Amino acid sequence: MSKTAFVTGATAGIGEATVRALVANGWRCVATGRRKERLDALVEELGADKVHPAIFDVRDEEAMDAAIANLPGDFAGIDLLVNNAGLAQGLSPAQEANLDDWQTMIDTNVTAMVKLTRKLLPGLIERKGAIIAIGSVAGSYVYPGGNVYAGSKAFANHFTLALRADLHGTGVRVTSIEPGMVETEFTLVRTGSQEASDNLYRGSDPMTGEDIANTILWIAQLPPHLNINRIELMPVSQDFAGFRVARD
Repeated sequence: MSKTAFVTGATAGIGEATVRALVANGWRCVATGRRKERLDALVEELGADKVHPAIFDVRDEEAMDAAIANLPGDFAGIDLLVNNAGLAQGLSPAQEANLDDWQTMIDTNVTAMVKLTRKLLPGLIERKGAIIAIGSVAGSYVYPGGNVYAGSKAFANHFTLALRADLHGTGVRVTSIEPGMVETEFTLVRTGSQEASDNLYRGSDPMTGEDIANTILWIAQLPPHLNINRIELMPVSQDFAGFRVARD
């Protein structure tokens, strides 16, 4: 019997690649996002029997509730929640940062994630499903200008591990995936500059959305008695040894 995944942030990058990977391997997907035209294109490409578009901003709880309540029958039973939606805004040091940017990151990366997870937990427990969250290496290795983004991803990493503890004995599998550099729209959204995005990834052979999607697929299809607690991925070109010393 085909299983159903609920994938947030499915209009680009890791989320979009995840929907494609899951559908190619027999899953149905509820694909969420704000950009209707992109979700409609996924439905046209993969089929309305395989993808249900749920068009809403994850920060809008009322719209989230309506999307969940209106899932059609074949998509109503969720076996896998992929908490992928997230963003970074700004690279200014904390003392110069825009508070609206901070609030947007908290609302998206933290508040929306925990609300959606809590709303879907009863069904996931009933179906002995799985939760896979996209955290970040930024939650473990901070960097200048990372401030609230790094803090929000530290929360995502540890909230996911805490879910694993709370769901002990339920049969629900929980995994925190913590990627490094992945070439998506991430930097374009963060900076508003395609040039900045191109410069960041140029010559670095970064990971792709498909790389992370294939990791999600592998975890999702493991036997039900196996749990990957957390997995950290980086391109070979990236390194976490970034300690700096300021000198007079």
